[in-house]
Amino acid sequence: MAEYDNIMHQAEQQVDVNGIRINYDAFGDRQNPAIVLIMGLATQMIFWDEGFCRQLAANGFWVLRFDNRDIGKSCWMTKAKTPGVFAFLSNGLFGKRLKAPYLLSDMAADTLGLLDALTLAQAHFVGVSMGGMIAQTIAIEAPQRVLSLTSIMSTTGDRALPKPKKSDALKLMTPPPKEKHAYIKHAADIWQLLHGSHFHFERDKIELQLGIARERGFNPKGISRQLAAIIASPDRTDALARLKMPCLIIHGDNDPLILVECGRATAKAIKQAELVIYPGMGHTLPSELHGDMIEHISDMAKSVS
Repeated sequence: MAEYDNIMHQAEQQVDVNGIRINYDAFGDRQNPAIVLIMGLATQMIFWDEGFCRQLAANGFWVLRFDNRDIGKSCWMTKAKTPGVFAFLSNGLFGKRLKAPYLLSDMAADTLGLLDALTLAQAHFVGVSMGGMIAQTIAIEAPQRVLSLTSIMSTTGDRALPKPKKSDALKLMTPPPKEKHAYIKHAADIWQLLHGSHFHFERDKIELQLGIARERGFNPKGISRQLAAIIASPDRTDALARLKMPCLIIHGDNDPLILVECGRATAKAIKQAELVIYPGMGHTLPSELHGDMIEHISDMAKSVS
């Protein structure tokens, strides 16, 4: 992405948000409309590909990415109680209520707190997977702050929607090895499972990012708390129907984790939402699709900026 190398990059820094510290960086000109990128479960901000961020910024936006609470360089909620395996099993098998130390609403408040710290009244929000759930929650709870919403490979929180295959779910739930090289191989195997076989899997690039992420902040208990926040948060379907801002729903038809039916349900819940389904895309953002995704996001954002 040499053509975007001249895009300004604001180095990582931290701000105080709701009594915790949130780590972020930015691309582009601060005078441009802001786009906030929200990453998913167990995934740090660096997995918003830098080339993706620079290309999006080149379209006339100030692009922010950040680590959610409990991951990377943002605040780890170490004093919060982490649900154990039995609590997750009881919820999954018997529907027993899961006690989570925080909810998606709290993570949405973190994101809005980042805007407050940067004196931004409004922004465009783009979330992937859990990040899409957080972005949806922001749009529901603080619609006056949202210029547009893009929800990528995410869902409404409706428990009746199709779930991943048990075999895939078991692979994803396997505890990672502690040794560095074994951990990176294990994590890359999971990324490849989520990515699928339709698009080229850039394993060397992913392994490099996983190594960097491990050094930035490896926090397994934080991942469990994030997962608990997803499970314990309410169904958003009815609330999504009240949204009035422009909304874009992006999904892959080969997503093994959050099935494409979940993307369709999200688009159905939001009146006049635009739905884009990419054939062959799994639960990752293939580099081959970056340009088209950026075009869809930019076109919608420019229509309201």
